[in-house]
Amino acid sequence: MSISQHHTASGRPLRVAPAWVGGARPATDTDDGLLPVREAVWIWSVRRYARVALWALPIAAVLFGWSTLGAQPGPLALRLVAGWFSLVAMIALAGLLAGSRVRRPALAGLLVGLAGVVLLLPTVALPPDTAPAGSALSADSVHTVAFVGALVTGAGWLLLGWAVFRSRLVNPADGILLMLAAVSVGAGTYAVQPLPTVGALLMLAAGMGLAWTGNRLIPAA
Repeated sequence: MSISQHHTASGRPLRVAPAWVGGARPATDTDDGLLPVREAVWIWSVRRYARVALWALPIAAVLFGWSTLGAQPGPLALRLVAGWFSLVAMIALAGLLAGSRVRRPALAGLLVGLAGVVLLLPTVALPPDTAPAGSALSADSVHTVAFVGALVTGAGWLLLGWAVFRSRLVNPADGILLMLAAVSVGAGTYAVQPLPTVGALLMLAAGMGLAWTGNRLIPAA
């Protein structure tokens, strides 16, 4: 087993794209164009995960749209699974855009979206006009927390849609669709039909476009 910094543990040469890792290094007589393992191995894994995990966005949109139609196994279970897939999609989008010029809006969208999910998750299972036992919050306060959580989550998707629109890596129309879908997400419980279903369809269209473009047109690291 090789222990050279230019080889993997199996002894094979490490092949990376120099544009994606580190800064310029002075050339030496023994430089064979390969970079040390410590400078590069993480970027290939991040880009591969991000490209595959983009398919979580259309899956989340389908589940969310299904829940708005009152289908079985029940809106609560569907919304929880859809929320989990949407978190995976947020992380994938932020990872895909980490090396672009919009990495700051993408990171801000991820952090804001995570904060919204943290606020929204404790209230999603509560029946309407109900406060948790042993809590100082009233039913109206719980409803307000749920609305604020939905609003913050929608703001996170809005930032991610703006980052997609400005990235020049994918179709800008997908970013516009994602920002329009964020309006439905941010409306929360105040959204009335057909706004939630339309928002799910817009997110589905944006997710399909992003997943297809991300896996076909964006070069791997």
